[in-house]
Amino acid sequence: MISVKNLCKQFGRFTAVDNLSFEVRPGDIVGFLGPNGAGKSTTMKMLTGFLAPSSGEIRIFDLDMAQSAKQIQRSLGYLPEGAPAYGDMTPLQFLNFIADIRGLKGQQKKQRLADVIDMVELHSVLNRPIDNLSKGFKRRVGLAQAILHDPQVLILDEPTDGLDPNQKHQVRELIQNLSKDKIVIISTHILEEVTAVCNRAMIIAGGKMLFDASPDDLQRRSRYYKAISLHFTQMTDISGLAELPGVEDMEIEKHSGRVVLFPEHQQDIMPVVSAYIKDRGLQVDSLYEEQGRLDDVFRQMTAEVSE
Repeated sequence: MISVKNLCKQFGRFTAVDNLSFEVRPGDIVGFLGPNGAGKSTTMKMLTGFLAPSSGEIRIFDLDMAQSAKQIQRSLGYLPEGAPAYGDMTPLQFLNFIADIRGLKGQQKKQRLADVIDMVELHSVLNRPIDNLSKGFKRRVGLAQAILHDPQVLILDEPTDGLDPNQKHQVRELIQNLSKDKIVIISTHILEEVTAVCNRAMIIAGGKMLFDASPDDLQRRSRYYKAISLHFTQMTDISGLAELPGVEDMEIEKHSGRVVLFPEHQQDIMPVVSAYIKDRGLQVDSLYEEQGRLDDVFRQMTAEVSE
């Protein structure tokens, strides 16, 4: 388990992390969200022992980071921002180097290298200099070194940065499989990553914790949660939709021509809306219930801090 209590980090007069406290248990995939400069990467660096906090306590596996950093780091896998690596090495040389540092030897080393290269699909670039690789492949090399020693805790800073949609899907599946017996913390600014991968979301801004619950709880905070979105084949008089029981407000999105009906108290208004459309023979291209717009919630939460 990871336990963080009253964590603070100051750089001169600037407070990057301000009194953070939380716990993470095995099986948790935590999405660590925040705008640029929120303190995400600074917190990651403190969790991995690469940066000492100004105050507060970090305990991992009931060991104090301040006293047992080296012992803790043996059980951590870390993908830092930018995925730094030795650019003149090939991925195979670099992963061999990391395996040696991690103390892997003999058949165990050979098997872990083969497994990890297969997991992140590096076969096609194994013997090319890392400097010559695309951003996506560099990211995958960084992910490979993080999981090479089969760590109990994975701390990943922007793990899908630079990957195309297919690669993102593959890495997200990999993270979900790895999380079955590990703790995984992902720092990301991609909101879809949270709903796609994580079972817990934390939002920080100005170094402070603003939210810590499930992605579903975060979606429920959206004004659009359980709202009904419609797009008409041919626009007609739709004023009656706003008068339906349970409908609190109606909005027409000018850029898309979509009509959004907002429910009172997040109640289910789909049956009454569907019945109204059918009774009047309205021509509708699409009709669906929204799950909540995370970008809407994120902006609202973080804007309040920056103001």
